[in-house]
Amino acid sequence: MISKGEQAAAAITADPKEKSMKQLNTRLSGPWLIIARTVWLALVIPSVGLFVTGLPVYYERLQTACVGPVACNFAGALTAKGLRSLSAIGFSVSGYATFYTFFWVIIAVIWCGIGFLIFSRRSDDWLALLAAFFLVMFITTYSGLSTSVLALTYPALDLPTTLMSALGQLSIGAFFMLFPSGRLVPRWMAVFLLLLIIQTVSSLFPLTSPFNVNTWPGWLTGLLDVVSYAAVIFSQVYRYRRESSPVQRQQTKWVVLGITTVAAGFIVLGLLFVVLFPVVNQPDSPYSLLQNIYPLLTLLLPLSIGMAILRYRLYDIDILINRTLVYGTLTVSLALVLTQPAPSPPLVRHYATKLICTSCVSTWWQLWRRPCSPHTSRSGCAHPKSVKLRRNPPRFPVAEVDDAWGRDAAASRG
Repeated sequence: MISKGEQAAAAITADPKEKSMKQLNTRLSGPWLIIARTVWLALVIPSVGLFVTGLPVYYERLQTACVGPVACNFAGALTAKGLRSLSAIGFSVSGYATFYTFFWVIIAVIWCGIGFLIFSRRSDDWLALLAAFFLVMFITTYSGLSTSVLALTYPALDLPTTLMSALGQLSIGAFFMLFPSGRLVPRWMAVFLLLLIIQTVSSLFPLTSPFNVNTWPGWLTGLLDVVSYAAVIFSQVYRYRRESSPVQRQQTKWVVLGITTVAAGFIVLGLLFVVLFPVVNQPDSPYSLLQNIYPLLTLLLPLSIGMAILRYRLYDIDILINRTLVYGTLTVSLALVLTQPAPSPPLVRHYATKLICTSCVSTWWQLWRRPCSPHTSRSGCAHPKSVKLRRNPPRFPVAEVDDAWGRDAAASRG
């Protein structure tokens, strides 16, 4: 007959949700590990090499006036009028090119650095390898940067850069369909993964080919994109509620926090640039430099993915999400107030006073409700009577099992 202690031990150790799916499905070993690492390096290193090789070409192109939609379709490209207007903000043409080149180098270093860090720490996990691959390939093959300019200057490199770009796009979609367990949930998501592969392969055909995705009707590609995005969102929600373990839910929260923060930031910046600073969106405007805030904001995505894979246990993500919602709502409210068409000064003071008071009360409440600790001052702690002290420290599942075994032993002796 099984004792209560053994039942408790079995309930704790046999619960599948207490085990990470990384240990069950995504672990690599033996020859497969060597093959995966070799393929990863064989694809990533040439992509990074092309990006670095194209930087001098990109720098030279930034100093040349662009003509036509193709030549003007890379980041920072300006026509002759735009180059002449740089003096209005104190930039020379060479200084502008230097700034833009170093700016994108820093952005690429962060994206690639997180990717290589994941590779160095979790290369025995194929899902982590997929995440690292997409982080590196996304920035190195991004349309409009040095790799694209290099392919435009040297047509012989067009085919390899197109292949790498297609692999990068495929890895992005596959990652969000498989994360965090490495399985397609529900199983019919395999249809959308197959559709993603078909779209990626079709982009490799010549632009004049009827098989190229760019020749498909606009309504069809738009419908496919909307349905695919909706399916991925539904899959993640379904996976979170039905399939994910506590660890996987923490990982999902990190990635969702990064995506939603980037999306909210894009909305706020779009409102500000359209209503308050429309000159930023004007063609050939030297103030278009402010649009570089967008790629800075997107850095939250690789950072959140890196945290989800490497350091998801280090911080309490629930507290971070709650505070992000509070202060994010205040920021959006302030942006909406500022973007109102020509309000009167008393009205501005009225709304500004309310927002400032709300922010102060929210900050004070967060400090007041925080319990005292040896590392915080008394002014930043909650009132002693409002803090519920725990007489006994929290116990781990092993301690609970030992207690159950002890009770069974005492009962048998009695």
